[in-house]
Amino acid sequence: MASGKTSKRTRRARSAVVTKRSIPWGTIIAALVVVAFAAGVFGYALYQEHQKTSQENALTAFIPSQTNQDPSKAIPGVATATFTGGLHVKPTDRVAYTHFPPFGGAHEYNWAACDGVVYPRAVRNENMVHSLEHGAVWIAYDQARITGDGLAALRKRVEGKPYTMMSPYPGLDQPISLQSWGHQLKLADPNDKRIDEFITALRLNQFTYPEVGASCEALGPGQFDQDNPPPFDPTPPGPGARGENDASGLPVATDEKLAVPGAPSAPGAPAASGSGTG
Repeated sequence: MASGKTSKRTRRARSAVVTKRSIPWGTIIAALVVVAFAAGVFGYALYQEHQKTSQENALTAFIPSQTNQDPSKAIPGVATATFTGGLHVKPTDRVAYTHFPPFGGAHEYNWAACDGVVYPRAVRNENMVHSLEHGAVWIAYDQARITGDGLAALRKRVEGKPYTMMSPYPGLDQPISLQSWGHQLKLADPNDKRIDEFITALRLNQFTYPEVGASCEALGPGQFDQDNPPPFDPTPPGPGARGENDASGLPVATDEKLAVPGAPSAPGAPAASGSGTG
């Protein structure tokens, strides 16, 4: 017959075994993994939100105002030039631009659709310049050097964004070129912060383009077909071309569509009316 001491030792040993077996380590570890994952996701979301807020705060300085009418002056590398607005040419005419891509001057009387349009092929200069006169920003890029994630980063800044457009452009001396009326910025990195600064400072900046309130909507087939736009012409304009500030061509048009009520405008911009000039 077992002694009392032996019986107690046996009971304690059995109790220890039961205790060890009753701890669900697998469940605990799984729960810890889930908690750690959730904390990581939450932390990343907070980080992303912080980054977004920081970026928006940084861009505040580039919002145009009465006291800071051209914030792009603070962006390194921005080139400027003065152009005469309202100078129109026919669809069969060429303009002898002095900058490539051009960012102002005479242009065709049909503007390129510029409400967040990403053109897959290069578009005729004379149409694109007209859109700049309406307050749009044009992102041009070299298809050989901007691909993949870089191209996606540029598209994200344009798709669905009013008064922006994007297209390939042959022969660029830099991978990327940004244009607004009278302003140009060439750069290499699609993640360069100056891209957002340029767009913030100059898209619909009432102080820097001639036709405040003018439309960026597609005109349609017979005028400017967004789905089949007139192609870029790489050949020299020739001796019969108009100069970019040549006022001897067509008279200023008076039948351009203006932005519909509620269209975005720069701070302090006058409301669109029922008629305007080209």
